[in-house]
Amino acid sequence: MAASVETMAKPSTEVLEAAVTSVFQPGKLAVDMIPVDHNADLTPPIPILIAAPKDAGTYPVAMLLHGLCLQNHFYEQVLKHIASFGFIMVAPQFHISMMGKGDTEDIAAAAEVTDWLPEGLPSVLPKGVEPNLSKLALAGHSRGGHTAFSLVLGHGKTNLKFSALIGLDPVAGTGKSSQISPKILTYDPSSFDIAMPVLVIGTGLGEEKRNILFPACAPKDVNHREFYSECKPPCYYFVTKDYGHLDMLDDDAPKFITCMCKDGNNCKDMMRRSVAGIMVAFLKAVLDEADGDLKVILKDPGFAPTTLDPVEHRLA
Repeated sequence: MAASVETMAKPSTEVLEAAVTSVFQPGKLAVDMIPVDHNADLTPPIPILIAAPKDAGTYPVAMLLHGLCLQNHFYEQVLKHIASFGFIMVAPQFHISMMGKGDTEDIAAAAEVTDWLPEGLPSVLPKGVEPNLSKLALAGHSRGGHTAFSLVLGHGKTNLKFSALIGLDPVAGTGKSSQISPKILTYDPSSFDIAMPVLVIGTGLGEEKRNILFPACAPKDVNHREFYSECKPPCYYFVTKDYGHLDMLDDDAPKFITCMCKDGNNCKDMMRRSVAGIMVAFLKAVLDEADGDLKVILKDPGFAPTTLDPVEHRLA
C-alpha cells in the first residue's frame, strides 16, 4: 500500500511533459479575429487587429507591436495561438516608416491605442467577452520591441499601467553608434528602469546577414542580447537557436519582405509555436499567477518544438 501511495503522490514525467507541452499547441478556446478600422463606433487612433476568445468571460489583455515595414496580420497565427489560452490580443497597425526616421511617432501611437482600450475595446469584442485591463501586457517584435520598451521607459505617456513586457527579437538600430531615437540602450547591465517582469525572446540567426546585399536584421549590440542584459530582475531570456528574425511571421507574409532576413531551414510553424508557447507560459505566470509551465520550460527547454539556447533568467 505504501508503494502505491508514493506512486500516486509523485507526478510522473509523462504528466509533467503533457502539462508543459500543451502551451506549444493551440489552446482549447475558439478565437475570433476582429479587424477594427476608423469605421468603428469608438474609432481607434489607428487600425488594429484583435484576436479574442469567443467564449464569454473576462480575460487579460496583451498588445503586440509589429516590426519595421511589417503588417499586423502577418502575426495572425501567433495572435490566435495566445488568444486560445484565454488572452485578448490587440495588434495596432502603424504607418510604414523607415529605420532612420526614429520611433517617436509609433511610441505616441502605441500610447494612444493603450488609452483607447478602456472605452473602445469592450465595444468591439464578442458578446460576453470582457477585457481585464488591470492585467495588461505589452509586447513588440523587431523595432516594435524598441517601441514597447521605449513606451514602458516613459518615452510615451498612458493612463493605464502595464504589468508585463515582452521583446520579440527587439532591435534598436543598425549598430551601437547608430541607435534609433530615442536611444534607450545604455550598455550598462540592469540599467532599464522597468518595474515589471520582462521576457526577451531572441533568434540565433537574426544577427547574421542573408547575403551581401542586405545587412543583418537584428544586428549585434542592438539586439536581444543587449536588451536582456539591461533588464532588471525578474527577467527571462530564450533564444531560438536555429531560426531567423522573421521566422515567427505567417507563411503567407510577402517574400519580398521575408527575403531580407536570414531564415531557418526548418518548419516555421515550429518557430511560431515556440514563440507563442513561451509567451503563453510567461503571461500565465505574470498575469494569472500560474507559473508551472514557465518553470518547467526553464528547467528543461527540450520540451519546446525548437532548440532554445541559451535559456537564462534572473529573479533577484
